[in-house]
Amino acid sequence: MANCLRDVPSRSPAATGVDGMPRVTYLSPSGVAHSVDVRAGDSVMQGAIANGIDGIVAECGGSASCATCHVYVDEAFLPLVGEVSPVEDEMLDFAASERQPNSRLGCQIAVTAGLDGLVVTLPERQV
Repeated sequence: MANCLRDVPSRSPAATGVDGMPRVTYLSPSGVAHSVDVRAGDSVMQGAIANGIDGIVAECGGSASCATCHVYVDEAFLPLVGEVSPVEDEMLDFAASERQPNSRLGCQIAVTAGLDGLVVTLPERQV
């Protein structure tokens, strides 16, 4: 997978979104970037749904019982998003698009100030 950051405008480390909210960039499978402000404490999945990002289905509403919020986390952010839980690991095996080493369920990544600038790529399909 190509480095997703090459298509995203650079931001200074101190830059944040509106009212200090962390900014998350969702890259479509075709490479189109949608950068949105996400409330700290919300999940990457909730941020996508709240901002009308296409490509996140979220059938289970964030309970980690499906894999329809599958995302590929940019390699630079992998150490920052936390470990994959056993439940998430199992669900990722059922993802509609190919599982990769940087695959995560968006519902299991809590957005924090430390994740400002997070970049995730959406897979070709979720179901």
